[in-house]
Amino acid sequence: DSFDILGDGVKELLVGRDDGVLEIYSFESADDPVLRYDHALSESIASIQGGCVGKDGYDEILASTYSGWLTGLTTEPVHREGGSGEELKLSQEMQSKISSLRNELEHLQIKVLQEREKYQQSSQSSTAVSSVPAFSVNDKFTLNKDDASYSLILEVQTAIDNVLVQSDVPIDLLDVDKNSAVVSFSSCDSE
Repeated sequence: DSFDILGDGVKELLVGRDDGVLEIYSFESADDPVLRYDHALSESIASIQGGCVGKDGYDEILASTYSGWLTGLTTEPVHREGGSGEELKLSQEMQSKISSLRNELEHLQIKVLQEREKYQQSSQSSTAVSSVPAFSVNDKFTLNKDDASYSLILEVQTAIDNVLVQSDVPIDLLDVDKNSAVVSFSSCDSE
């Protein structure tokens, strides 16, 4: 998307990448765009949009991720400083926000307990049927021309415990910065 998030009268380029990186590029006097800000999310970004959403006078960037999470970055200052010895006083608006969030959290906790009880009752009945849920998998296998390697990216809407890669030919697995996996090798019987 393009949006004037910096408020300087010139639109910036908002980029959401498959690897979860959100970037803001500005166009200054130079011919090439200049990276002004970046933020890493934990999953790929499906769409990105700039605008005024939460509070008048403060622009925001909204990013939708692969699993449906909506993340917002705002220009509204989130930190307020107080002098030494002063107590932090919350505005009435902030207190009402906190109160409504607490009420919503309590409501969600009650709903989770009710659904857990329903599940327990249905799973213990004689007519219960167990099934493996179907998950959509977001996968990419791309060639990196710089080092002649392939990058395998797997994304699922649940935690991934294991990934098995089996090959008929010897392969080398390279570690990358964003990888949190523990790699273990085992030789395969050729028969």
